Amino acid sequence: MQYLKRVKSRTPESVELEFTLAGIGSRALALLIDYMLWMVILMVLLTAFAFLDYLVAKIDGAGKWIISIQFLMFFVVYIGYFIFFETLWQGQTPGKRYAKIRVIRDDGRNPGLQQAIMRSLLRTFDDILSLGVLLILFTKQEKRLGDLVAGTIVIQEAQNTTQEISIDPAAQELADALAETGRLAVLTPDEFATLRRYLQRYPTLSKQAQITVSNNLHQEILAITKLYPKTEKPNHHLFLQAVYLVCLQQFGG
Repeated sequence: MQYLKRVKSRTPESVELEFTLAGIGSRALALLIDYMLWMVILMVLLTAFAFLDYLVAKIDGAGKWIISIQFLMFFVVYIGYFIFFETLWQGQTPGKRYAKIRVIRDDGRNPGLQQAIMRSLLRTFDDILSLGVLLILFTKQEKRLGDLVAGTIVIQEAQNTTQEISIDPAAQELADALAETGRLAVLTPDEFATLRRYLQRYPTLSKQAQITVSNNLHQEILAITKLYPKTEKPNHHLFLQAVYLVCLQQFGG
């Protein structure tokens, strides 16, 4: 296995993206932090249930119910911790955020609830006999079982993303006009992430690839927002920069 292996993926908008896979050390560090936080949460809950068990100790049969609820709570916290954070934080948990790694789909988009659930449910199997470690070591994209089933990969977080993007000054004026229409409010964080990655990759693309990719993404945005260009030959790249600026205000950097 090569440390810091790079992989390429293609979004539904035909934007080719390149990512650096998270090394097994970064993933282990993130998991250790997450398990420590998980243990703290679990200890708080067990303390609360111990106090509750003491209060209802004299009630016949109540102890069995408390034990059953404790086991159920253990499962919910174990599974729900990762589902909650990976969905809310777009592929990150507290541990992953500290280690500067995140989960994304194979097509470069942020994971949704479905992917988070599958990854979390299969985590138990990955932890048994270090199955997850073995799969990470011997699969091409360093995927554990949860990643293989969910269609996800774990990558290093890009640094200083906003600073790497070059914006034409004319895009700001167009962005102000687009913001006034209110049409861009329907765009999701996934579309914003795609725009950001497109603008990052744009300078490295060939001239023909720039034309093709910008046209495809331009048409995709028009279809989602129901916006229609006022000129016969719009500057697709300028339009996408303007949309990005509007989304930057909506979702932050």
